Amino acid sequence: MGRPSNTAERREQIVEGLLSAMSKGGYAEASVAEIAREAGLAPGLVHYHFANKQEILVALIERLVSGLDARVANGLERLEREPPAASARARLYVVVDAHVALGPESDPRAVAAWVVIGAEAVRLKEVRGLYTRAIQGWLARLEGLVRAALREEGRATLHAKRIAAGILSAIEGAYLLSAASPATLPRGFASPMLRRMTDGLLDAEAAPDPVRPRRPRPRA
Repeated sequence: MGRPSNTAERREQIVEGLLSAMSKGGYAEASVAEIAREAGLAPGLVHYHFANKQEILVALIERLVSGLDARVANGLERLEREPPAASARARLYVVVDAHVALGPESDPRAVAAWVVIGAEAVRLKEVRGLYTRAIQGWLARLEGLVRAALREEGRATLHAKRIAAGILSAIEGAYLLSAASPATLPRGFASPMLRRMTDGLLDAEAAPDPVRPRRPRPRA
């Protein structure tokens, strides 16, 4: 019987190598030789498992998106196990924290790489498609939670998508600032500030206008 294939393991090593290289010098400086060095592999193995550097970048984007989705799922699962029943606003906090909170699941390299990916999305069509789908998925998830929180609290839901877009824009901005100027910002600032911003956006929404009964039209 032949030895089991280690293709998946090698590909994961190479993606990890790109993540490390990008977090240090960006995508342009992450040569195949540098990726191989960070992965602890020979450059020939990189070429064997991936056609080019952009293909590795695509695999990295998929890994980052699935990793965030897993953090959200784990956080929501933990929340549901804690009595009493979680409010929609509490579930929204979990999603915000999954994006930006520090902790054992956080990875500053992933934040730096995501900022670079956003820049590459402007230039590379395939990267832009993946980046856009990720953003659309995150926005839809936030909008659903915002809408649920507003309804649960008896507030109007007219601006749910705009509120979700504001939260997501702040998250992406926090990524950029923490990657570009990490020493300037207070450590751990993003999660509590985004929670407060989320509270302010939700609390600003008034109760929906009562539905007024229609007056019957006079008969001719």
